Amino acid sequence: MTSIAVPGTLRPARARHTDLPLLLVAVCWGASYLAAKDITTTRTVLAVLVLRFALVLPVLVVAGHRALRALTAAQWRGAVLLGLILSGIFLLETYGVVHTSATNAGLIISLTMIFTPLAESAVTRSRPTPAFLGAAALSVLGVALLTQNGGFTRPGPGDLLMLLAALARTLHVLTMSRLRSVRGAGALPLTTVQLGTAVAVFAALSAARGASPWATAAGFGAGEWTGLLFLAALCTLFAFFVQMWAVRRTSPSRVGLLLGTEPLWAAAAGLALGGDRLGATGLAGGVLVLAGTAWGRRTAA
Repeated sequence: MTSIAVPGTLRPARARHTDLPLLLVAVCWGASYLAAKDITTTRTVLAVLVLRFALVLPVLVVAGHRALRALTAAQWRGAVLLGLILSGIFLLETYGVVHTSATNAGLIISLTMIFTPLAESAVTRSRPTPAFLGAAALSVLGVALLTQNGGFTRPGPGDLLMLLAALARTLHVLTMSRLRSVRGAGALPLTTVQLGTAVAVFAALSAARGASPWATAAGFGAGEWTGLLFLAALCTLFAFFVQMWAVRRTSPSRVGLLLGTEPLWAAAAGLALGGDRLGATGLAGGVLVLAGTAWGRRTAA
C-alpha cells in the first residue's frame, strides 16, 4: 500500500514524479486555446461548450455519486453559485479565443495570478507589497504591448473578453475561498455540481438561440472531434483528477507554480502550430506578461 506523503516533504525523485503530470496538465491547458479556436466559431461556441462538458459530466457523476448524496442543501446552493460564475468564465474565454489569437488568449488569462492577490488585498483591507505592485504594473504593460498589431491601437474584442475572463477567474477563486457554505465539501462533488450547473446554463442559452449542440456535432469531421475529445478528456477530466492527486502529494505552492507555466505552452502552441505572429512589440509584451506574472506569484507567496 502506498503511503501519502506530507506536503512539502517529498524526496526529489518522488517530487519529479509528481511534477511531470502537473506539467502535462499545464501543457494541455496551454494548447486548449488553440484547440478551442480550431473547432469553434462565434455561432458554435455554446454548442461546443455543451458537448465538451456533457462528455465529462457522466464520468464525474459515476465516480462521485456517494459524495454527491452527502452534500448538504447549503453546499448544493454554494456549488451552484460557483457553477454560475464558472459558466461565465468559460463563455468569456471561449468567445474571447474566437476573436483573438491563441497566444494572446493564453498570456492575457495569466493575469489572473496578478488580479487575485490584488482583489484579496482589497477585500481584506491589506496593502500589497511594493514588489507586488511592480509586478502587476509590469504585467499590465505587457498586455498593452501584446495586444498591439502594427502600432498603438485599442485592444480587440477578443483581448477584452479574455481580460474579463481573467477577472471572472479571480471572482471564482475569491468566492470559493470565502463562501462558508462550501467549506468541508469534497473536491469531487463540488466540481461535479459546478460543471453540471455550467452545462445547464450552456444548454439553456443554446436552446434560446435555436442552436442544437447535436446538429453541430453531426457536422464535425475527424479533426473537430479530435479537438473536442482533447478538450473534454485531457483539459477537463484528466486535469481535474491530476490536481486532486497531486495536492495530496505535494504543496499547493508547488502545484500553482507548475500550473502557472500554462501561458508558456499557450504561446508555444500558438506560435508553433497556430501560425501566430507576435512581431517585436507583441513578443516584448509576452515576455513582460510572463515575467510580471512569475514575479507577482513569488512576491504573493
